[in-house]
Amino acid sequence: MSQATVPERLDASRFRAPAILLSGTVDYEMYRDFRAQLDRAPQNGLVVVELSTLGGDPEVARMMGEDIRFHSDLETGRRFVFLGKAAIYSAGTTFMSFFAPFNRYLTRGTRLMIHERKLSKKLVIDGPLTTCVATVRATLNEIESSIQIQNEGFENLIRGSSITMDELLERAPSNWYLEANEALAAGLVAGIL
Repeated sequence: MSQATVPERLDASRFRAPAILLSGTVDYEMYRDFRAQLDRAPQNGLVVVELSTLGGDPEVARMMGEDIRFHSDLETGRRFVFLGKAAIYSAGTTFMSFFAPFNRYLTRGTRLMIHERKLSKKLVIDGPLTTCVATVRATLNEIESSIQIQNEGFENLIRGSSITMDELLERAPSNWYLEANEALAAGLVAGIL
């Protein structure tokens, strides 16, 4: 499927039997389950990935998303479609961002939650001064790199929507909740079932 071709909008009947069903915390256990289901998914046609989650590890969400992107690029006879159900929070929204907007769907009443990545770390400065500087610099590098990764994901999420990066960066620190109809109106998803 070429990048310029926007596939048909799907109706509810196409989501009757998702090939990949995921629920719970986005973690390495979910990743193993995701990979096993991905390996068993149809090799042609529609592959629905249904998710309900209150969040989890954003790096695991990125790994799952990269698998979707990789398989979408390699296997042009497959159409990977996201179906968010009930709650798509945090890492779930990160995962959704790897699907093209025309391949994102939500069930009625589903809520998306978008927030900044969080860090909980104690910085202990103890030792020779040059070592102290290196410790502080390493922590700053970690924070700056995490912000860059976060913002790349935000850009993927809002691409083609009416939401600006400035709006997203303003609202994300306080956990931005969007109901399915709001997500549809903003162009984050293609449809509601």
